[in-house]
Amino acid sequence: MSRRVTPALLASAVLLAGLVGCSADARKAESQQAPVEPPPAATPTPQVSAGKAPQRAFAVGVRQLKLNRDGRALPTTLWYPAAGQSGGAAKRSATAAEGRFPVVMFSHGLGGRPDDYATLLTRWAAAGFVVAAPAFPHTSRGADNNVLDVLNQPADVSYALDQVLALDGKAGDALRGRLDGERVAAAGHSAGGVTTIGLFTASRDERLDAGVVFAGTALGVGTAFAGAAAPQLFVHGELDEVVEYAAGKAAYDKVPWPKAMLSLPKGDHGRALLSDGATLRVVSDTSVEFLRWSLYGDPDAKKRISTDATRGDIATFDDHL
Repeated sequence: MSRRVTPALLASAVLLAGLVGCSADARKAESQQAPVEPPPAATPTPQVSAGKAPQRAFAVGVRQLKLNRDGRALPTTLWYPAAGQSGGAAKRSATAAEGRFPVVMFSHGLGGRPDDYATLLTRWAAAGFVVAAPAFPHTSRGADNNVLDVLNQPADVSYALDQVLALDGKAGDALRGRLDGERVAAAGHSAGGVTTIGLFTASRDERLDAGVVFAGTALGVGTAFAGAAAPQLFVHGELDEVVEYAAGKAAYDKVPWPKAMLSLPKGDHGRALLSDGATLRVVSDTSVEFLRWSLYGDPDAKKRISTDATRGDIATFDDHL
């Protein structure tokens, strides 16, 4: 069910208007986060057991799910490892590769669509992850851009996760037997980053083992991180004109679990996520190794995270994993 928007939540949510644009007033709002409860004591280890991530690159399949939560339409794009040779564009309704694959739920930014992030998300799928990305009813491109509805999106993601995991046991479905419901992460950009943080704080989904936050802030969802340890990777441009770097860093600082922050000295609000280039390669390689470690439990992948993050002079890396 949707989380009820109380007056206190509404007051916090008004601050989310800073996600709409890059005016001076919006940037000021981003820096005025109200005090939140202190985070719980850290739990030292991730939830997943040790394992080995696949090293091969998979072909990528793509399909659509027509989901609806209590009248909230949530069309969801699925990218997944597919049979056949890797490389090339994702193929619609391709046969799934053999194996059981962790699931990553991805949330788009305000005015965005899942396809905007296809370059990044297909790289995750090619590395051995099923990526599910819903288009939200009020914050996707072409919708009314009601930023207050971001507070309802963590529940949307949890519902979409229910439906995606149900495919694992659905007779005749192409993904039957291919989804590992014990290894799940959430990720998101901008307003989707707020959504992702909310899934580990006010709307904690205990099925989630890790999170990746791109240009996100805790405004409206708080920093009372709860539940079992879930490693977090934050990625933020230091020249972000919409969500100030300091706001993202403040949320990151409150994470009580294993965590790391990839900072992009020349990075803005996230245009590098939407087109290929050197910055996206660093971001995608770093996030792939993070997911291989946090979802597959691959210790060798953990060793590669900092190496990928500090390649060239594109990023700096704060490592507490």
